[in-house]
Amino acid sequence: MKLVLFDAYRPGVLTDGGVVDISAAVSLGRSGQETMTNLIRDFESIRPAIEREVREGRPTPLTSVRLRAPLPRPGKLLAMSGNYREHSNREVRPIEVFFKSPESVLDPDGTVMLPKVEFSICHHEAELGLVIGPRNAKDVPASQAFDYIFGYTAAVDVSAREFGRAGSYTHKAFDTFTPLGPCIVTKDEVPEPQNLNVQLKVDGQLRHDYNTDDMEHPITEIIEYVTSVMTLTPGDLIICGTNHEGLGPLQDGETGEMGIVGFGFFQFKVSDPLKRRWYKMTDAEAVRQGFTARKQLT
Repeated sequence: MKLVLFDAYRPGVLTDGGVVDISAAVSLGRSGQETMTNLIRDFESIRPAIEREVREGRPTPLTSVRLRAPLPRPGKLLAMSGNYREHSNREVRPIEVFFKSPESVLDPDGTVMLPKVEFSICHHEAELGLVIGPRNAKDVPASQAFDYIFGYTAAVDVSAREFGRAGSYTHKAFDTFTPLGPCIVTKDEVPEPQNLNVQLKVDGQLRHDYNTDDMEHPITEIIEYVTSVMTLTPGDLIICGTNHEGLGPLQDGETGEMGIVGFGFFQFKVSDPLKRRWYKMTDAEAVRQGFTARKQLT
C-alpha cells in the first residue's frame, strides 16, 4: 500500500488512478505528522477499513491534488553518513549517523531554497528512507530489525558543502533541505529493500542511479546501531545514505526528480537568491572535463 498525505494533510492511498481519501478510516490528528503517526500506530487494526475505502472510493487524479511530504515533521530525522561501497574494495568504514532538522522536510513539488551564506557547492544526495513503527524500538537486534520498520520512502539529502565547522553536519540542516515523497510504501510490498533502484535527475539529466545492495551497513545493522543509542518511535525517519558516484550540484532554476523504482517519483525546484553557478553534470564528469569541483563558474 502506498500511503500519502495530500491537500490539507488528509491521509490517502496512492493508486494507479490517483489518490483515494481514507480520512474516514484514520484517526485525524492536529497536524499532518500526527495523522500519519496515528495511521502507522493503528495500521493493522484499521487496514480492513482502509482497504474498503480504496475499493469503494473514487480516486482523485494526481493533477487535482497537492501531495504533501508523507512525514511532514518526523520526531526524529536521522541520516547515515556515506554508507555505500561505491564499487570499491576499501575496508568498511565505521557506521556514522547524524541528525537533520525536521524543519528541513520539503513537500513534493516544493522549492529547495539555498541559503544566503557562503558555501562551496550545493549537492543532491538521493536516498532510501526507513519509516519506523508501529511500536517503539530500543536495543533491537539485527535479526528483528524489520519487525520495527513500517515502510519505506524516498528522500533527498541536500548539502551546502563547507558551511560550518569541519566535521559537523550543519550544512545539511537548512530548511527545505530534505525533499521527501511521494509516499510511504508499506513493507509488505517491498520484499527485498536491499535490492532497490534509487534514481535522481536534474533537468532531465540522470545523476544518481544505484542499487541499495551496495550499502556498507545494511538496513538491519542501521536499526541495530541506532536503537542501541536511542529509542525510535512511530513516524521517525532514517535515511540510509547515498552512493556518491552520482553526486552533482543543485543550482537556481533547476528542477530535480527523485524516486525509487516501484515507489514512484516526485519533483522539486531549486532557488538561490544569490544566483550562484556550478557545472551542470556529476562531480565525476566534471573532474574528467577539468572543472574544479568546488569552484563557482563565472
